[in-house]
Amino acid sequence: MIGRNDPCWCGSGKKWKKCHFPEESGKKEIVRSPLIDLKQQYYKKYHILLKTPEQIAGIRESCRLASKILDEVCKIAKEGVTTLELNDLAHQLTLESKAIAASLHYGSPPFPKSICTSLNDVICHGIPDKTKLKEGDIVNVDYACILNGYYGDCSRMVTIGQISPDKQLVVDVAYECLMRSIAVLKPGVPVSAIGEAIENHAHAKGCSVVNQFVGHGVGLEYHEGPQIPHYKNSISIPLVPGMTFTIEPMINAGVREGYIDPIDKWTARTKDGKPSAQWEHTILITDTGHEVLTTWKR
Repeated sequence: MIGRNDPCWCGSGKKWKKCHFPEESGKKEIVRSPLIDLKQQYYKKYHILLKTPEQIAGIRESCRLASKILDEVCKIAKEGVTTLELNDLAHQLTLESKAIAASLHYGSPPFPKSICTSLNDVICHGIPDKTKLKEGDIVNVDYACILNGYYGDCSRMVTIGQISPDKQLVVDVAYECLMRSIAVLKPGVPVSAIGEAIENHAHAKGCSVVNQFVGHGVGLEYHEGPQIPHYKNSISIPLVPGMTFTIEPMINAGVREGYIDPIDKWTARTKDGKPSAQWEHTILITDTGHEVLTTWKR
C-alpha cells in the first residue's frame, strides 16, 4: 500500500498525504490538483482509458458475471465431458444473463466459440470441440463477457483426476505467479513490476514464462492499453487509480516458445509439447492499492 509520505501517484511532486490522500470517512475529500488532468494525460500519452466511478461499477458487475459463469463451467469439467459441452453451457448461461460472449466472432479469422479451452500443451486460444476430457488432463477455461456494454475477463485451470508432476507444477506456479504479481499492485508502481514478480517466481521454480502473449487493459473495450507483459520488461508507465487490466501469466514446464496452429490460426501450443497453465484476473487500481474485480476462487 502507498504510504502517506510517499510521492503521490498523480505526478504532482507532492506527498500523497498532501495531494490525493482521502480524509477519514464522512469528511470532505481533499481537492485534487487541477494542474494535471490524469485522464486526458494517460489517454493521450499511453492510450490508457482511466475509468469513472460509474464505469468501474459496470465493469465490476460484468467481472462478477464472468466469474460466476466461469465457475459454473468449471464445475462440469470432468472426465468424459467434451470441451464443446463446456462451451455450450457457457453460451447458454451468457444468453440467460442477457450478456454477450466477448470471444465469439472476435478477431481475424473470427473466433468460433464462446470460450477458449486450452488442454495440456496448449498455451491459449484452444477452440472447443468434441474432444473428451480424460484422466490426467489439465485444461484452462478462459471466458469473457460483455454486460451492458462493459467487459469482464477471467480464466481458471481445471485438473482431471490424477495429473503428472510436471502438470501439477505449472498449474501451481501459474497461480502463484498471478497472486504474487497482484500483491505488488498500487498507484505509482510501474507496469514492469508485474512481469518482474512473475518471471522471478517462475524461474525460481524451474518454469518459463510465455512472451508471445500478454495481459491487457479491459473494461470499455475487450483489449485496451496498456499491454501487461508477464516477463521482465522496461515499461515504466506508473499505475494510477482508474486503470483496469488483466494479468494472465502463461507458464510452461519447458521452453517458453510456442507456435500457432497453421490451420485454425488460433490454437497456440508449446514448441516442445510440454504442459502449460494459466490463471487470469481482471484488476482495478484504486487510490490506496488494488481491487480484484473477478471473483472466482481456486
